Amino acid sequence: MAAIRKLWEFMFSPTLYGVYRDGGPQALYDPNSFEKFGDQVINSFMVLWNVGLYSSPIIATFLYKKGYIVFESIVIVTKILIGIGVVMSSSYCIRGLGRLNNPIYVNFYDVLVAAKKSLNKDTKRALNKYDFDFTDWPVEFKWSDVVHGDEQGRLYVDTPSPRSSAYNTVLSIPLQILSFLAAKTFGIKMVYPGSIRSLQYFMCKLCISSTQGDNYIHHNALFPQLVSVILQGRGKLVSDFGGERFKLKTRDENNVDAIFINRRGRTNNGDTLVICCEGNAGFYELGIAMTPIEANYSVLGWNHPGFGGSTGTPFPPQEQNAIDCVVQFAIHQLKFSPENIVLFGWSIGGYTASWAAMNYPDIKGMILDATFDDILPLAIPRMPRSWEPLVRRTIREYINLNVYEQLKKYNGPVTFIRRTEDEIICTEDGNLSTNRGNHLVAKFLKYRYPRIIDEKRQSLMNEWLASDSSQQCKSQFLSYFN
Repeated sequence: MAAIRKLWEFMFSPTLYGVYRDGGPQALYDPNSFEKFGDQVINSFMVLWNVGLYSSPIIATFLYKKGYIVFESIVIVTKILIGIGVVMSSSYCIRGLGRLNNPIYVNFYDVLVAAKKSLNKDTKRALNKYDFDFTDWPVEFKWSDVVHGDEQGRLYVDTPSPRSSAYNTVLSIPLQILSFLAAKTFGIKMVYPGSIRSLQYFMCKLCISSTQGDNYIHHNALFPQLVSVILQGRGKLVSDFGGERFKLKTRDENNVDAIFINRRGRTNNGDTLVICCEGNAGFYELGIAMTPIEANYSVLGWNHPGFGGSTGTPFPPQEQNAIDCVVQFAIHQLKFSPENIVLFGWSIGGYTASWAAMNYPDIKGMILDATFDDILPLAIPRMPRSWEPLVRRTIREYINLNVYEQLKKYNGPVTFIRRTEDEIICTEDGNLSTNRGNHLVAKFLKYRYPRIIDEKRQSLMNEWLASDSSQQCKSQFLSYFN
């Protein structure tokens, strides 16, 4: 009976990706033939299920027009589904048997069970040696443990919808329904493409040439130098820089996938923590974290809701709760004072960075790299002109990323980095004057220094920001002679 219970546990236990060697690089876990076969069948059916789910309206319409939706067809479909169930059940059993007979996996599972029963320094140290499905990683920090209810208020900035008459409200109901559906389906995926699960799946399966040579064990014997870019990025953070992975529980019960690189007492900049807020398709495994790491700062990276091991969907309220939990974790568990924390936001990550700066005004400073002032001017040109009313309502009601409105609530130091070749935050390709980073800087300076940035100087500043680097250099040079 105990053997059957053990087999059942191993059928649904987490996927193991790799093992970190003491003082060495990550070794990818090498499953035996039973586990590999079971995983391949299960993953194949999962991919087909997701494809079928998203294309089900098209498939149903086609079958209906062809006259295939009749009683006889239902019987055939039922038989097919029963067959699929038998194949899937058998695959889970085969996978469980494979794991049960693999000593590496058995050791990992024992470590995981021990960590779930009692998470302490010893069990966490043992767990850190494994890279596995983050769903089963134990929670190590909860927002509710340090902030009880609403006793600590938060600042929120939003653009209220304009008031209208009852008649106009009734007329706008169809548009309200469409905007809701657009936001919940394709809208949020277009703004945050990194949250698309199929994209994440292929990124995890995407392979690049490994620079570690024989230091890696691989699944595929035909391509021994290939390794997933996500696993390689995470493996580098852990094995090369001593990164430690954490699972955080937010106010709205989402899980945040985070990693911490501790440089305190080791480097001159180690006492300063840089919290990295990634872009709309960025992950801490592949994003901006390497910049502060190479500058010898302590670094805390985290993934947006719906990215990597983080759960949820990156709508503004969930984004706010995620970064709030990350900052609370940095202060209460990692023991960094706000005065030693720097927020680093890249592109759309400027939204969460500016929200955190607004709510934690005592932080050391903030860096905004390739960030915009407001997402609406970027969204409108990328959609058909006839869709503009729908785009406006969808953005303002559900995905209102108003970076500037939050930034002006923060009085501390801010560093802006503008990418002159950035096509994403320009409303017109190749036109530097339409870079929304220009608008962010101009609005910010005018708000913070209203007596310096008057109308005349603002016009000159806008002209200077619209110039390329050679024109700016020439202008700077000529200013010495005027």
